Amino acid sequence: MAYLIEQKLVIGVASSALFDLSDSHQVYLDSGPEEYRKHQEAHLDTVLGRGVAFPFIRRFLNINKHHPHEAPVEVVLFSRNSPETGLRVMRSIAHYGLDISRAAFMTGKTPYPYLPAFNASLFLSANEDDVRSALACNYPAGLVLPSRTEDDEADDELRVAFDFDGVIADDEAETVFKRHNDVDEFHAHETLNVGKPHRPGPLADLFQKLAAMQRLEEQAQQRDPAYKKILRIAIITARNAPSHERVVTTLKSWGVAADETFFLGGMDKSRVLAVFRPHIFFDDQLSHLKSSGGTIPMVHVPFGVANVRAGDGL
Repeated sequence: MAYLIEQKLVIGVASSALFDLSDSHQVYLDSGPEEYRKHQEAHLDTVLGRGVAFPFIRRFLNINKHHPHEAPVEVVLFSRNSPETGLRVMRSIAHYGLDISRAAFMTGKTPYPYLPAFNASLFLSANEDDVRSALACNYPAGLVLPSRTEDDEADDELRVAFDFDGVIADDEAETVFKRHNDVDEFHAHETLNVGKPHRPGPLADLFQKLAAMQRLEEQAQQRDPAYKKILRIAIITARNAPSHERVVTTLKSWGVAADETFFLGGMDKSRVLAVFRPHIFFDDQLSHLKSSGGTIPMVHVPFGVANVRAGDGL
């Protein structure tokens, strides 16, 4: 029996993150909602191109194919479209064979208030206002940044990479660094608090539930030694020794771990990303969200002290 939605790992994805809507969005900007509606109706059977989040979502849904008895994950479409204008999106979903059956069509309104209703551990969108508003309500969200989409269908593995501070953990450590602008002060603070786990950050629940998926994979491998794991999780952080210990303390207290963890000490993260090749990478700092060739899907999590805008306050 499949899990109830309360027990699933649920990801909410906006149509702007899943598909390339640049042409139809330009019609909306240039001519307004009525011409947008006509454009979508005229192109109802024209399949939308793959968006930045598409490779990640496709592989994420494959978890159910490898664990059909549990079917532990689900993707829900969250859209500002009406059901009428959203028909093209749903037909594109069917064309690509994506197992997405639940959707929320908001007819121009922002969809993020409904994230808790669907038990969503992540909301991916290309709309920055929606993402920031969701995070302000303590809902997990990330802004999908423009990039070239590469999707090797022969590659079944799902690789997910996370920054630590301001993403998995809260921004306590970053606040100390910003306040003093001193690496030594930062290390001293983390050493003093080495035995104290960090509070969860905006994507802690996502990380923890992905770790639960890894346990399913381990159980499958115990039943069948030939089973090949499909999920790899990495933490890629600018921390280095001695502040690395508090990362370990935090994850151990939560009962989770990553497959690969990189303490880079300020080294350019793109060097590791080029080798790990994640299908999605979450970081709270835009300066870290770059890759060679611009082909790694990047998600900005505009959370905490690193993302305070002028006039916002702390």
